[in-house]
Amino acid sequence: MATLDPLVTVEPSESVAVAPSANTASEAIHPSLGRLGPWQLLRNLSDGQYTRLYQARPANHGEGQPASYVIKVLRNQWWRNSEAIARQRREVWIGSHVSHPNIGPVLSAGVDGPPFYFVMPKLPGSNLAQMLDEGYRPAIPVAIWIVRQIAEGLAAVYEQTGMMHADVKPANMIVAPTGHTTLIDFGFAHSSQEASSWTDRPVVGTLNYIAPEMLTSTLAADIRSDIYSLGITLYELLTRRLPLESDDPHELVDLHRQTKPVCIREIRPTVPPTVAALVHQMLAKDPLRRPGNYGELVSQLVRLEVDLFDVR
Repeated sequence: MATLDPLVTVEPSESVAVAPSANTASEAIHPSLGRLGPWQLLRNLSDGQYTRLYQARPANHGEGQPASYVIKVLRNQWWRNSEAIARQRREVWIGSHVSHPNIGPVLSAGVDGPPFYFVMPKLPGSNLAQMLDEGYRPAIPVAIWIVRQIAEGLAAVYEQTGMMHADVKPANMIVAPTGHTTLIDFGFAHSSQEASSWTDRPVVGTLNYIAPEMLTSTLAADIRSDIYSLGITLYELLTRRLPLESDDPHELVDLHRQTKPVCIREIRPTVPPTVAALVHQMLAKDPLRRPGNYGELVSQLVRLEVDLFDVR
């Protein structure tokens, strides 16, 4: 079993914002001393409700070697929580079994006992949610390309594991400087036969992208639920705003279930009618009115990419 080497409290670096918590002191990693099994932990990248991300390198590599790995560690207050552990193990299983250029792979893991963690390559690029927050507005064909890559990755996950992602949103997409986009974070992935309530997950962010059927009947959710979430992402990429917004979670649930989004062309008139039609098809309240499978969706996205290649 991997063990966490001596942990000491340090001031966070200027480039990393560490949210204060009851466990910050015990979990802080000194850049030169923090170690998790065979991995040297160099800095905290982000804090989530359940996990923390660290930039790392193999401990047997010299200090001059690049830190080209990311380690996702289950925060220690969840080490006795069976659901949190199961999510971590599910994410490892999918990342280890799915081979696709648009899906973040898992390279190694220690999830048999605490500390629960797994290792991924450090992907080049930025989190798409952060890019949008900073004003990113891609050309129309680039937005379509980003979403098409995610659709192809989702198709591979479903074909190779029978799982839906169930948390598709820009915060779980990494866009490289070249435009290559990778889907990450499969902690809430499940098959359409498994019950998984939206109340089991962090509300912030996720509810903005969740499909109506996932808010009412988990048994009705399937890959078309991920297509709905992907449609919201495309809407946001094209308009820099969400189709449905509210600070009240209960009101937001009602909006997803009952309210039709404003036509995307009213916000950005330069969006071609063919693109707008697909976006709103993906956002249909009734799953049967959305593209029926990833093959159908990808074909439509590829056709739009080609037709709109020179559109800006």
